[in-house]
Amino acid sequence: MKAGIASPNGVVIADVPEPEPGPADLLVTVKAAALNRADLAAAKAPAGGKPIGIEFAGEVIAIGSAVAGFSPGDRIMCHATGSHAEVALCDYRRALKIPGTMSFEQAATLPVGLNTLHNALVTAGRMKAGDNVMVLGASSGVGIIGLQMAKLLGAKLVVGTSTDDARRARLKEFGADLSLNTADGDWPEQVLKATDGKGIDLTVDMLSGPTLNQTMHCTALKGRIVNIGRLAGMKAEFDFDEHARRRIDYVGVTFRTRSIEEVHDIMVAMRDDLWEHVSAGRIGAPIDRIFPLVQAPEAHAYMRANKHFGKIVLAP
Repeated sequence: MKAGIASPNGVVIADVPEPEPGPADLLVTVKAAALNRADLAAAKAPAGGKPIGIEFAGEVIAIGSAVAGFSPGDRIMCHATGSHAEVALCDYRRALKIPGTMSFEQAATLPVGLNTLHNALVTAGRMKAGDNVMVLGASSGVGIIGLQMAKLLGAKLVVGTSTDDARRARLKEFGADLSLNTADGDWPEQVLKATDGKGIDLTVDMLSGPTLNQTMHCTALKGRIVNIGRLAGMKAEFDFDEHARRRIDYVGVTFRTRSIEEVHDIMVAMRDDLWEHVSAGRIGAPIDRIFPLVQAPEAHAYMRANKHFGKIVLAP
């Protein structure tokens, strides 16, 4: 089968063997796969034979002996590795059935964002109705899902940021009450003004790096910052006094060190809270562009250029 695999220069298309399902696996014909920033790092590595990618939608063609709740022919979306391929495996505990008539392309954009943002907002961030919520780096597909989720969960004020004028202007379409540019030196003061000096109760931070101290400056007393991305840098100076003075909970999360049981629990919690909204189309990520699988290198280059709004999708 055709697949996108890693190479020292980034993703390349190659012929690889079709995977064999284990007892807990669904074997899936991939109808669409959505790109994530993690794919860019995974793609640039010593040459390997396994497909990269972590998010896809498709049709189940076979199931393992321990699978429960799924059958061949089911339309599913999945947060699992190997999405850049014509056929992929998904542990059934990572899969969700696609609701109604939702397209495979739209379904492929959802699993990572739904799981990541529900965990960041509700579990790690302890969000409650009436909180002021901010999403840093909000023009990505994950960020857009976060804006919508915060609004549906009852946030008082939803703030989204983007350094691109055109993308920032669109954030209000997806739930942002206030859209800011973190390249503006006074953006924390704009946040404090909008919150009557209180600050943000909960920030989902996809930037990190040198923006962190600015983020703490506009965080409310006993506020929470949940670090889910490092787009602005992996390391930076840390203002320990600001952190202590505001009594901020700074929480780091990643799926890389989570067991399948933990991932399943996260998915179940998300589904319990949000599946009605997902099924009704109230939570979703706009698709910026669709590339055929064989153009995965071009799709990765498009993501690296950082000009897209929402999700980039691969399809057969």
